[in-house]
Amino acid sequence: MSTLAERAGDDRVHGHRSRALPPARTGVLVLHGFTGTPLSVLAWAQAFEAAGCDVEVPLLPGHASTPADCDRTGWADWLAAAERALEALDGHERVVVAGLSMGGALALRLAQLHPLRVHAVVVANPAVALHPAKALAVATLGRVLPSWPAIAGDLADPGASVLAYDRTPLRALVSQTGGWREVRRELHRVTQPLLVLRSRTDHVVPASSSRRVLAGVSSREVAEVVYDASFHELTSDVDAPAVFADSVAFVRRVSSR
Repeated sequence: MSTLAERAGDDRVHGHRSRALPPARTGVLVLHGFTGTPLSVLAWAQAFEAAGCDVEVPLLPGHASTPADCDRTGWADWLAAAERALEALDGHERVVVAGLSMGGALALRLAQLHPLRVHAVVVANPAVALHPAKALAVATLGRVLPSWPAIAGDLADPGASVLAYDRTPLRALVSQTGGWREVRRELHRVTQPLLVLRSRTDHVVPASSSRRVLAGVSSREVAEVVYDASFHELTSDVDAPAVFADSVAFVRRVSSR
């Protein structure tokens, strides 16, 4: 079986890094979602680059390979990789962490654990909870079945696509839901400026997930933008240009202080 990386035909599937000379004042860490790859958030990262930021886009363990490889990893591995990528941006005056779906949950966790190193957060369709029925299925079937149909690829644009696993590794998904509990329990520790970007129609993560984030954080500056034309893969769908523009405007605003 070929891996996603072999099928990608793009070395940036293994991660992407950009540094200005001299180094930019602001660094942005961009985190991809569950079963996806850095390619799904690459254009988002490039929008930050074009705005004059240094960027770091890591490949999370178990991704860009096979579902079986993903099932041998879990929340602790992905968080550790995100923390290493955050360390790579040490030295910047401002560091913003941005994440799509599970990447959004990881971004929030970094803000909780490293409040002096994370200065602002941007999350796109952040995954911190599932529909109750789906959560029950994960909790039960996830311990006996190896996988179920893919969750990636929820796109309104018929001409768009994302590189992701065609099956969802359930053991890894169970681990992820455990990580979400940590994030939800300590949302009050998020005090940084926060931008929540959400699709009005999302077939993967319910709107209640974003609502829990908005209701739980202690940030004094919070903004939410809702997009009507896109589904879950917000950074690859119809509204992507608006998502990038809104994200860059937010980063410029928090970086100018």
